[in-house]
Amino acid sequence: MEFVKRVGFIGLGLMGSGMSMNLLKAGFPLTVWNRTRSKMKPLLDAGAEGAGSPREVAERSDVVIDIVTDSPDVEEVLLGPEGVIHGAKPGTIVIDMSTISPAVTRRIAAELAKKDIRMLDAPVSGGAIGARNRTLSIMVGGDAETFQECLPIFQAMGKTITHVGGHGMGQTVKLCNQILVGLNMLAVAEALMFASKAGVDLEKAYAAVSGGAAGSWQLTNNGARLLKGDLEPGFKVKDYLKDLRLIMETAAEIKMPLVGTSVVHQMFRSLDAEGLREKGTQAVIRAVEKLAEAKLLK
Repeated sequence: MEFVKRVGFIGLGLMGSGMSMNLLKAGFPLTVWNRTRSKMKPLLDAGAEGAGSPREVAERSDVVIDIVTDSPDVEEVLLGPEGVIHGAKPGTIVIDMSTISPAVTRRIAAELAKKDIRMLDAPVSGGAIGARNRTLSIMVGGDAETFQECLPIFQAMGKTITHVGGHGMGQTVKLCNQILVGLNMLAVAEALMFASKAGVDLEKAYAAVSGGAAGSWQLTNNGARLLKGDLEPGFKVKDYLKDLRLIMETAAEIKMPLVGTSVVHQMFRSLDAEGLREKGTQAVIRAVEKLAEAKLLK
């Protein structure tokens, strides 16, 4: 099947702004929509066209991408009164790159299929840096042929692109990813706090462990931010709390105990209670500091 290039993009937040800009750089004609209209301006200045609603985005596109906050937001932009379903032609492909419930994903895919609209769930990992630098990991659920048809689009936004199964499997693998992210971030914060409280030079400790078996993306990126006292978001606490809720809900459905992740969940809930929901996930250091009764940086 000939690959079609008219792409629509819904959701221009921390992730969507960088991802959509990379689609433009790759040469895809792009139509964009965002609830906060001012966030469309950089894309419009770069050559994208603006739309007045998700429905209008779909009317102008062969492939529609959305990346919004939570399951109800995805349902609204895809199935709502001004949603994609009302503007899309038969054969249109919808790629939901949000992180939402696998069960909701399967329900949306079934509704779209009634209108002969194909859907892929393709959540991403790599944060705002990965979105800007085109280094995202993209885990895709849905029909294998549709995945192959959309591969050039994925390659314009990411580096590690994996088809993992049918509808909802992309979301399920993303939740696996988020389990690892949270446990690793907490481990980084605890290890650095341990070194600090024991009187070790933090820079030297960081350099020593980064090159060994403990090395990780979280240590390299968010560990380095912690050494600078930088809590600004690449991925916000409030968004990770949403992912943790989805993880715990799905774990209950499949009867899977998550001991470590339950601890991570409580630590991040404490950050929310302390008013840190807009900070990056590395702000978990604040919860660790409180328990340690000490500060990471003297």
